[in-house]
Amino acid sequence: MRTRYLLPVLTVITAMSLTGCVNNSEPAATAATSGASGTADAVAVKKNDSLAASLPEKIKSAGVLNVGMANNYPPNEFKDENGAPAGWAVDLTKALGDVLGLKVNFDIGTFDNILPAVKAGKDDLGVSSFTDTLEREKQVDFVNYYSAGIQWAAPKGKTVDPANACGLKVAVQATTYQDTHEVPAKSKACTDAGKAAITIFKYDAQDQATNALVVGQVDAMSADSPVTLYAISKTKDKLQTAGDAFEVAPYGMPVAKDSAFTPVLQKALQTLIDDGSYSKILAKWGVESGGVKTAALNVAAKG
Repeated sequence: MRTRYLLPVLTVITAMSLTGCVNNSEPAATAATSGASGTADAVAVKKNDSLAASLPEKIKSAGVLNVGMANNYPPNEFKDENGAPAGWAVDLTKALGDVLGLKVNFDIGTFDNILPAVKAGKDDLGVSSFTDTLEREKQVDFVNYYSAGIQWAAPKGKTVDPANACGLKVAVQATTYQDTHEVPAKSKACTDAGKAAITIFKYDAQDQATNALVVGQVDAMSADSPVTLYAISKTKDKLQTAGDAFEVAPYGMPVAKDSAFTPVLQKALQTLIDDGSYSKILAKWGVESGGVKTAALNVAAKG
């Protein structure tokens, strides 16, 4: 996932009323804690005593799972109308806490600070739609929990071809794969062919990128497939998909390299997959298409 292009205040307000997206401004140091029972509409998950007993002593004695998260990527991770963490990845994380008998503390901050926090031991894991890449695997290990493609969106009625976007203005969330790899590579291919470059507009939050497209500041946006489809569903027929999803890649929960917690987290996730809780959570949010059957480790390295 994830310099800053800030929309004028009036533009943001107008676009937010169109999209229905939440206001994602949040001080970087805040945190939200959920009890093991989760929310009222959460999928019921039982504690696995064996897995709970196998937790590293530091986590077991604390009784808390500290999770680094950026809450500005709906429907994966965002804030609800009360400012609480919401999204299918949030529900999944709470279910993991239930399996392990732990309260879940969402350590809300910026996306680019999550991996350093995990590496330093400040957070036990991260949950922020990280694409598992070889470059990132040099820093952390990834427990893989979903597969997402890249999906572009365009204004309703406008034809945009992601494979032929030379000269267009494209919105992305800063530091996402789309920002750092996908769209720059497309732009380079344009200039190498003697065509106009793609102008990349980078935003700190996905709803800002969506807003920019809704109000016509850009020609298209690129994001992970569940994120784009959710954004389209919230814009009241103002946006449409542009082409099919492509470059399907794994999401991974980053954990410290060679951590004793990693195999426990893997087994906890596999438990949710096997008992059907995982599928129920994805179905609740309409993102079943990217579900996995195995809680794998470092999929990028295994090719």
